[in-house]
Amino acid sequence: MIVIMGVVYNLASSNLTRLSENSEKITLANLKIYLQSFKHEKSVQLLCLDDCSECDVYVDGIKTKTLDDLFKDSDVRVYRYEFTYGYTSKEQDVYFNKEGIEESVCFSYAIDEKGVGDQVLVESQNKFYDYSSYFEPTKVYSSLSDASSDREELAQKVLR
Repeated sequence: MIVIMGVVYNLASSNLTRLSENSEKITLANLKIYLQSFKHEKSVQLLCLDDCSECDVYVDGIKTKTLDDLFKDSDVRVYRYEFTYGYTSKEQDVYFNKEGIEESVCFSYAIDEKGVGDQVLVESQNKFYDYSSYFEPTKVYSSLSDASSDREELAQKVLR
């Protein structure tokens, strides 16, 4: 068991290092892995304001990088899965800048000190990106109903 965990860790850490050192384009499909590659004590957060044309990466509250062109437009929707209701829209977090003025959040995604990210489904450009899995890469669906079916199937397996 320990050997298996060691192998999985080595594979994951080499992929994280490659993505962070590479100039590979950051997309919604590889965003979670990219953010996990940052060494942090408290959190890593991607914060996109206004029209999502520019997003900033904050490591432990300090802005460290800016990403351009992550989103093609500001038409981004975020959903949470609730067992009894299925996917429901999630309101974006409130953000106050250094002057204490509230700014409009287009999108945000955070990973905590344990490496666990927000459990959300993100819709952009007619694709749905599922960030709910801890150990698997981000799943990409072509419709909300496909994502719902997959999630409901998983819930039924857990209940058995």
